[in-house]
Amino acid sequence: MEISPKIHLLDGTEGSFSYLVLGDEPVLVDTSLASRRDRLVRSLEQCGLKPTDLAHIVLTHMDVDHIGNAKWLQDASGATLWAPEVEVPYIHGERKAPGLRGLIQTMMKVERPKVTATFREGEKIGGLEVIPAPGHTIGHVCLLSGDVLLAGDLVNTRNGKLRPSPGFLTWDKVALQKSLRDVGRRSFDWVCPAHGRPVPRASWWDVWMN
Repeated sequence: MEISPKIHLLDGTEGSFSYLVLGDEPVLVDTSLASRRDRLVRSLEQCGLKPTDLAHIVLTHMDVDHIGNAKWLQDASGATLWAPEVEVPYIHGERKAPGLRGLIQTMMKVERPKVTATFREGEKIGGLEVIPAPGHTIGHVCLLSGDVLLAGDLVNTRNGKLRPSPGFLTWDKVALQKSLRDVGRRSFDWVCPAHGRPVPRASWWDVWMN
């Protein structure tokens, strides 16, 4: 699905969407579940790319449904693997997240990638601006390209409506609300979450800020 001429939702990763950002240096945002690998590759091919063409892989956060193919793609492409610095020990498997998230990480085994670069606020990676948006996890980020927000798990959508990250998987509810406010002050027209289809941003303020 083309969101803009440069940004494509990889339909084969439905359930935990990955997004491809085209440019001089192709960027993959999140890598979906390991079980989606073949479909992810087919979706890349439909956009004219192979895994070996990726220059950057950007992880919005540590969850297993976002890092599931990171090591395989990193090995295939030699791409720079970006992640929030505070979450690197969890991505590497050196620390266990608390609560239900830690249980999920224990039950859903993934090949652990090696993070090769960490974010600085406002940094741009292949034209994507990094926006800190903690709450769902301790170091969660969103990414902004033009009028498109790649929201990770800050929000999800259902039946065309925006919803905040579910409470039972929220690391810090106060931080999440602040992130919703802060990100909502940015200028963008489309919200592209990992869970649910992209929607116009029109309802952002109506849902949380009134």
